[in-house]
Amino acid sequence: MKYTEIKDKTAAELGAMLKEKKLLLFTLKQKLKTMQLTNPKEISQVKKDIARINTAINALR
Repeated sequence: MKYTEIKDKTAAELGAMLKEKKLLLFTLKQKLKTMQLTNPKEISQVKKDIARINTAINALR
């Protein structure tokens, strides 16, 4: 996901995306602990997506 894809979304849409990504991050961390995660780089990618969403939310203020 790139910032240009999310900069035109509303605050409600961004909030929903943020909640979804945080839930995904939680599940990925659980999979990592139980040795079920095949690609550990997914965690860092989701963290970057969360940061991009937070940036877009702050830009709306």
